[in-house]
Amino acid sequence: MISIDPNTESERGNYKLLIGSIIPRPVAFVTTLAEDGTLNAAPYSYFSIVTANPPMVSISVQRKEGLQKDTARNAAYKREFVVHISDESYIHAINETAANLPPDQSEVELAKLTPIESEIVSVPGIQEASIRMECLVDTILPFGGTDGAAACDMIVGRIVRFHIAEHLYDKGRIDAQALKPVSRLAGNDYALLGAQFSIERPE
Repeated sequence: MISIDPNTESERGNYKLLIGSIIPRPVAFVTTLAEDGTLNAAPYSYFSIVTANPPMVSISVQRKEGLQKDTARNAAYKREFVVHISDESYIHAINETAANLPPDQSEVELAKLTPIESEIVSVPGIQEASIRMECLVDTILPFGGTDGAAACDMIVGRIVRFHIAEHLYDKGRIDAQALKPVSRLAGNDYALLGAQFSIERPE
């Protein structure tokens, strides 16, 4: 067993250890609206459930040289966003949205994705997604980095509407095989759902 002190590693070194170890990671595809009305979109694999009461999710948006990315800045401005679950049907389009565009250019347009009006929030969703969640910002917290500049913005959102394709939904449950989710590994690698198995929890 190799023992590594993260304090002796560079940021990049720790990053590689994290993304290579914490796998697979679900990919949140997030849309936000800029102040000028531009519909921005980007994928994030630092993504998880916070609580079911009320339903909340978290997304960690890494800063670039201490500067907020469009997603964090827009979410702080509008106090809302839409999370989409990434799946096989549109993962290549999602990958295109990771391009480094200026704030006034829409990644949705670049990837030729289809905006769809939300029911509760003003931020549009993406029609191609089989699952999307309209969210209101609950909390945005800066973490890490230095006293002068944080390393990331942790966005916690409260889900105010679920949209789920009919073929996935059965009596309150979602069919994982039909969803065909895509998860993130390290580098340029992704993973499909693969084999499933069940283990009974102890009483």
